[in-house]
Amino acid sequence: MKDRKEFYSLLADIDGKPFAEYEKVIGDFDFARYVIKSPKLDTAPEAADPVFTIRIPQSIAEIPGHLYDSPVRRTALEDLFTRNLSDTAGELAHFNESGLARRNILIAEPGQKILPRTSVKVTKEYIDATIRIALPYKVFDGGAEDNRLVDAEMARKIFFDDLPEVISTSLFCCNMDIAEAESFVNTMEDADRVRQTLGTLGMVSFIGEGSLLARERDSDFPDFDNIAPVDVDAGSQTEIDVPNAGSIKGLGIPSGLTVVLGDAAKGRKDLMHAIAAGVFNHVPGDGREAVITVSDAVQVSVDRGRCVQEINITPFLSELEDADPVSYSTDNADSFTSQAASTIEALEVGARVLIVDENSSAPAFLTTDSRVAALLDDTPRASLAQRARQMVDELGVSIIVGGENLVAEYIPIADTVLKVENAQITNITEEAKALELNVPPAAPAVNLGPMLARSRWIMPSSIDASVGRLDQVIESLDLNAIQFGRSVIELDSITQIADENQTLTIGLLLYYAKLRYMQEGYPLREMLDMIDRDLSSEGLATITSDTRGDLARPRRYELAAALNRLQTFRVSHATE
Repeated sequence: MKDRKEFYSLLADIDGKPFAEYEKVIGDFDFARYVIKSPKLDTAPEAADPVFTIRIPQSIAEIPGHLYDSPVRRTALEDLFTRNLSDTAGELAHFNESGLARRNILIAEPGQKILPRTSVKVTKEYIDATIRIALPYKVFDGGAEDNRLVDAEMARKIFFDDLPEVISTSLFCCNMDIAEAESFVNTMEDADRVRQTLGTLGMVSFIGEGSLLARERDSDFPDFDNIAPVDVDAGSQTEIDVPNAGSIKGLGIPSGLTVVLGDAAKGRKDLMHAIAAGVFNHVPGDGREAVITVSDAVQVSVDRGRCVQEINITPFLSELEDADPVSYSTDNADSFTSQAASTIEALEVGARVLIVDENSSAPAFLTTDSRVAALLDDTPRASLAQRARQMVDELGVSIIVGGENLVAEYIPIADTVLKVENAQITNITEEAKALELNVPPAAPAVNLGPMLARSRWIMPSSIDASVGRLDQVIESLDLNAIQFGRSVIELDSITQIADENQTLTIGLLLYYAKLRYMQEGYPLREMLDMIDRDLSSEGLATITSDTRGDLARPRRYELAAALNRLQTFRVSHATE
């Protein structure tokens, strides 16, 4: 293995030479306290900044073992290290000749949710940090196709000044705030314990007393000074024991059918968003650390214009003029059929809790006005209100429905009714039942069990990530869009995607699934089971041959949602 002196000399040797000379830094270099590993380096003008892995022996890092002695604590610590690296590297941005700040050391920038990532790996033997480094260059006017020349002076500053500072500040125990690290790890462990406990308590979600919920979906940093903490009336409170904080008090949402009643502007919308986001753990200080939802909860929203492939939507639509609802396909679903299809698709891949809010739902799908139903001819449509009780009783799923104008029909059949007003949450089940509201009109009888036992097999050729001579063109365009070959997968209605690294990983997982499982003819649900197994046993790095530090693990539900919205996706056959 070469050492840091040889690396320094190498940079001097290639100074002022064509940019392709940077390929000489491929290999392992011992910098005394850590090793820089560069397995390959693409110096083409259009190539992304190269990836380097920094390996630090634990004998030097000396991270206390109790911070990563379980999978959940390890994930939290790796997430914290990623944040530390990103913050420190951002502070070392350099200004170029145009006066623009340029970050030369690049690492994933996590949002408010804690996720398994490939950016940092912590073991008993070492810590690996996978980063990108923007190799510096000067431009000459020589008419060549690639007019970049190695800037060794700036490269030495990056590798011998900035990188050591980033690594030592972020990853060495001697420079860590151990109390902060313990708080970070303990908070995630407590949240995970609550999530694991919910099922045994007959609950699907928990809202901790004093949580701060008010924020838009994309706003990670709201003005907390203007947000009232959640207040749960004493009669509705429950208490859950956790390993570190002792116990957490708050409101437990029970299994079954729950109505969340309230004005969207007075807390209901924020609560519904927080419940949906609670499938992931949040960083300390976020405000939603103690809003925790079981991991198999899926928010289902209207998605007008989406494509649908071979979905049995007969529970909600028994007849169609130009299509078969038993095996419904379309390139342009309307509001009703899009949400009906999304509901069935979520259940198909294992969702046990459905979250639905009137602000993001098709009115006709959400409810049927029982006051005028008798005046209308028989309709082939059945709303969720007409099917909800049957779904809860026969399938054992839970449903949380939020609204103020379109949820009256759910109240007579609900197990729980909650009222939200200005951060005050009250259980008003008895009061709401006393209103004796009309139950939803009876819907045509349908057997839900066999319908959800239906399996879809994917046509592998329809999952095409190639463009021209390139076998794979996959990138996240933003949080809600994936470039997948020649197609763009729109995910605006998929509200539980945590950050853009997760969006990118969804695209790469689709390609991984095609190569590893679709050719062998597995049905969708079984294929997702095997992908979950691979990610749990082998880690995220297994899905791509390249070393990457920008992957974050998604859930199977968002992966399936992306597949179902890929315009080229086709089902080879479906069986009961």
